Amino acid sequence: MPKFFRLCRLAGLASVILLFASSGTLHFLATDLFVSIVPPQLPWRHAAVYLSGACELSGALGLCLPRFRRAAGVGLFLLTIAVTPANIYMWLRADLFPHVSPALLFWRLPAQLVLLAIIWSVAIQRREPKRV
Repeated sequence: MPKFFRLCRLAGLASVILLFASSGTLHFLATDLFVSIVPPQLPWRHAAVYLSGACELSGALGLCLPRFRRAAGVGLFLLTIAVTPANIYMWLRADLFPHVSPALLFWRLPAQLVLLAIIWSVAIQRREPKRV
């Protein structure tokens, strides 16, 4: 793999690690904010916030360890899909989040697809072994 692509992959990996490490930490520091974006019809909203925060922190740590990178990537990929209802809820109920632009709430959804692609690329996708 050319050096440029290795650097892009490393930058993508670092970005995903930082994103999930910071977001996971915020689940514990700003719990009420995260609870407010969980659709109210879902049960155990506080527990869901703590559990997803712990999963994000564990996933970020797993991405740092090559031995666990693929498993962590699969976990974070599935978690990203699992939190989609919260992003859709925020977009559809933008009136409840006046501090956030409705456009930003919409663009979180396509950004989530980009995040899924990056997670796939840097942590899940199997690499071909080098041929000699």
